[in-house]
This record gives sequence, C-alpha cells and structure tokens, in this order.
Amino acid sequence: MNAPATGFSLAHLKVACSNCNLRELCLPLGLTLPDIEKLEELVSTRRKVKRGESLFRAGDRFESLYAVRLGFLKSTVMSTDGREQVTGFHMAGELVGMDGISGEQHSCDTVALEDTEVCVIPYERLEDVAGSVPVLRNHFHKVMSREIVREHGVMLLLGSMHAEERLAAFLLNLSQRFEARGYSRTEFVLRMTRAEIGSFLGLKLETVSRVLSRFAQEGLLEVNQKHVRILNADGLRAIVSGHGTSCESGS
Repeated sequence: MNAPATGFSLAHLKVACSNCNLRELCLPLGLTLPDIEKLEELVSTRRKVKRGESLFRAGDRFESLYAVRLGFLKSTVMSTDGREQVTGFHMAGELVGMDGISGEQHSCDTVALEDTEVCVIPYERLEDVAGSVPVLRNHFHKVMSREIVREHGVMLLLGSMHAEERLAAFLLNLSQRFEARGYSRTEFVLRMTRAEIGSFLGLKLETVSRVLSRFAQEGLLEVNQKHVRILNADGLRAIVSGHGTSCESGS
C-alpha cells in the first residue's frame, strides 16, 4: 500500500464529508454536527488510483477501509489453476476492503478500472470513533450485512441461473446502483470488459457477447461497444424471473 508523501498537509488533504455529494450513500442518517466533525477527523485523506493500478493486493496487511468517491474498481482472486477470477465490481459510494477484517490481511486484489479516488478510513480509528457514535457503528454493521447479502445473491446467480438470466440480473443490478447515485438507470457505460463480466458471472466471453447481441435483437437494449441503453427493463426482469425466453443453458 502506497504511503502518503512525508511532509503533506493534513489540512490540505482533509475531506469535508458534510459537503461530499456521496454523503447520503456513505454516511448514516441522524449524525449530529459533532458526529460529522469526528468523522471528518477520521476520514483525513484521499487517495488517487490510476487505471490499472492496485488499491491493494492479496496478502497486503489490512489497515484501512476505502470509500469510493470517484471511479470504478474490480476485485479478483487467483484460482488454483492460475486464472484470475473476478469477485466483484465497486463504484462510487461503496466501501472496499472489508475482506481484510477477519484475517488482518487482504484476500483479493482490487484494481482500478478507470482513474479512481477513494477516501481512506483507518480501521483502528474507525473502531474508536464508532464506539462513541452508535449511529455510525450501526451503519457499518448494516454495510457489512449488505455485503453478505450481495455475496449470497452472487452465489444464487452462479448456482441456479442460465446465462441469459445471469446477464439480465447483472445489467439490472448496475442500473439500480447507477440510479441510487443520481445517474441514469437506462443509459450507462460498462467500465469492465466483456471478459471481466464473463469471469464474474461464470460465463465464457463468447457467451456474454452472444447474449448481449440477442438482447439487442429482441429490443431489450442497445449496445454500442461499452455504452448500454436499456430499452425494456421489464423484459429483462421477466428473464430473471424465468418468464422470458432462455436459449442459453450453460456457460
């Protein structure tokens, strides 16, 4: 993990959480002004990660959590046969790094898919502050619970859904996450490659491309390289629920 340069100005790097446009996503409701001041002392630095660079690597010592302020990242693990397996994608307003809490070291690589900026939250200081701010402590417990629920959703996605259902669910999930951040729920850019989508969903690259083409042919969406426009969200939801057509039975 890259350390900040010596002689940096803490005041210059200080993050004003109360003025951040992602406050509603990152912070719990009900924080008083003194509580926010404590949090601003905790979240004292931002870190920029250029596209292709690692925020942290598997085996790195766990020291901090990271709130994504700008950009997009992916988390990967190395399979036993040496292949990279994508385990998650992270966007603005989400917390990254919780994989390191239990073992005190990170269990995955997390890499920026585009130029990214994160707020660094030292975990030891977080525990101290959360102990005196119950609302904040409860909020982070909810965040951790949400991550567990998300992992269960991925297990369901990979274990019981056909290729078309997996990809439809993935696109709808992205749509919901973009909408929660104030962006369009119907038009967005895929920051990950189709191969990375396939790795995450347990599908071959050819299958991802073929299913996207089929969705376009059926009028469910438009795809122009990485730009996606959802034309029929109800149609995608019907596929996820098993009521749509499904011609792909495997990967």
